[in-house]
Amino acid sequence: MNICIVAGARPNFVKVAPILRAIDKAREGGRDVTSTLVYAGTESDSTLEQSLFDDLQMRRPDVYLGVDCVSLNELTGRVMGEFEHYLENHPTDVVIVVDDLASTMAAAIVTKKQGIRLAHLVAGTRSFDIRMPKEINRLVIDGLSDLLFTAGEGASQTVSREGAQLSQVYLVGNILMDTLRANYNRLRQPEVLAQKGLADKEYLVFTLNRKALIDNRDNLRQMLKALLEAAGSTPVIAPLRGRAREAVESLLATINLPLSHFHITDPMGYLEFGYLTAHARGIITDSGNVAEEATFNGVPCATLNDYTEHIETVRVGSNVLVGEDPGRLGETVADMVAGRWKTSNLPDRWDGRSAERIVQILLQG
Repeated sequence: MNICIVAGARPNFVKVAPILRAIDKAREGGRDVTSTLVYAGTESDSTLEQSLFDDLQMRRPDVYLGVDCVSLNELTGRVMGEFEHYLENHPTDVVIVVDDLASTMAAAIVTKKQGIRLAHLVAGTRSFDIRMPKEINRLVIDGLSDLLFTAGEGASQTVSREGAQLSQVYLVGNILMDTLRANYNRLRQPEVLAQKGLADKEYLVFTLNRKALIDNRDNLRQMLKALLEAAGSTPVIAPLRGRAREAVESLLATINLPLSHFHITDPMGYLEFGYLTAHARGIITDSGNVAEEATFNGVPCATLNDYTEHIETVRVGSNVLVGEDPGRLGETVADMVAGRWKTSNLPDRWDGRSAERIVQILLQG
């Protein structure tokens, strides 16, 4: 069996790495299975630095489709053309697509048109906001997929309600936990902690990436002010890049509060950022992936959104949704600093064995 795995952007590789390892392990155990890793972008993509693959202990992509454009519609069309050419020239038994990108949807459409089995990793996630381009991608990909690998019971129920047969839906767990578990003993303490003399659990972590949050500068200023007031003397480590860093730096300059405990750093590699978040007193983020890993680590987490694609992080885990409300953020961070937090547990099958389940299912099929 030849399994083709398609990655569309840097975050996908964190979820792909465990599957490649599981396929290699199955082959070493005598199973007739091979894998090909296809990347939708270019070999010169600046986000794919070698340290990413070293940190994840995985190989670089075997094939680059070479698509590099800003327009989502143009990207979709070009990925479809390039991936069609690839499948026509490379015998493939099953294609695994990851998450909900435009390139993911493009690869899914081509796979089904070629009559090849399609598996969707992290199926069933929904915001229930059809205005979001990614929501459209999710609906299309799940509707086309032969195999739907979900991270939680909520996602499984979603695809079932939308018409998927029970024989298509597999609750395999959250594959992010596979990567975190496999690399936990390799996590590296970031230099900033030693530089600031910070021990484990003595600091908060703040990340920001969502465009809507960054663009609403007035409200972002109020949220930063609430965060600073609630954190008090507890240091905040903020690995930020690009527009997020520019926005935060400019807004902090307008806030009449002490800033000596707020430390903006450059973005970190997987192993350093994993250590930073795993040993924090608490995390404030707009990233679903960061919130999911916080639940695995049992670290209090406040998500700057009104919804989460993985409701298990709220129902069972350590995550709390605060939206974009400065007041709620301030109250939540105050609880975080004071050690007042709900008891959390691991959601079902978030045990670091998702990739093993996926490969077993594929080989049975």
